[in-house]
Amino acid sequence: MSDKPSVLFVCVHNAGRSQMAAGWLTHLAGGRIEVRSAGSAPAESVNPVAVEAMREVGIDITGATPKVLTAEAVQESDVVVTMGCGDACPFFPGRRYEDWKLDDPAGQGIEAVRPIRDEIRARVERLIAELPPA
Repeated sequence: MSDKPSVLFVCVHNAGRSQMAAGWLTHLAGGRIEVRSAGSAPAESVNPVAVEAMREVGIDITGATPKVLTAEAVQESDVVVTMGCGDACPFFPGRRYEDWKLDDPAGQGIEAVRPIRDEIRARVERLIAELPPA
């Protein structure tokens, strides 16, 4: 493990919420936090509406790809934030777990995804404030 705190964002498809959260954390933390994301049943690609919503705020997540959730990813993370994957996420003692109740952007238009994006930003900002510095 590195000296930096690490955060893993998990949702079912790793295509919307977790990708936006990873984008926000990468952008806002300025390299102080290791960022991961994964899904219990990853999609083929990131939700294009999530990509567009993030582009509107100057964050490019076009290079992101949905990844399979592994026990190793959980074990290597200090904080695991789940977004609707529930019991599919492995549990390891000593990790901090948070479950963020967020609407799923899948199948939604940009108008519906913007408030989800903004809610994720607010939660990511709170999370950064709570994490110890490296």
